[in-house]
Amino acid sequence: MHTLFKAALILMLLAAIFSLGQALFYMMTERPDSNPKRMAWALTRRIGFSLGVFLLVIIGILTGLLKPHGLGG
Repeated sequence: MHTLFKAALILMLLAAIFSLGQALFYMMTERPDSNPKRMAWALTRRIGFSLGVFLLVIIGILTGLLKPHGLGG
């Protein structure tokens, strides 16, 4: 269960990064007179994936699947 949860978390994080890359590509390649819906949709998906990652981290900590640790000292 731990491995499956962590794999889902990593996949959602990679999807958010990929979607951010898509938005950058659309921003750089589309002409100014075209409709920027593809870039906006890619950024919207990134926000959704990022919220999903945040919720999975919270759920993981609350259920004990993820264990946070302190920084040094």
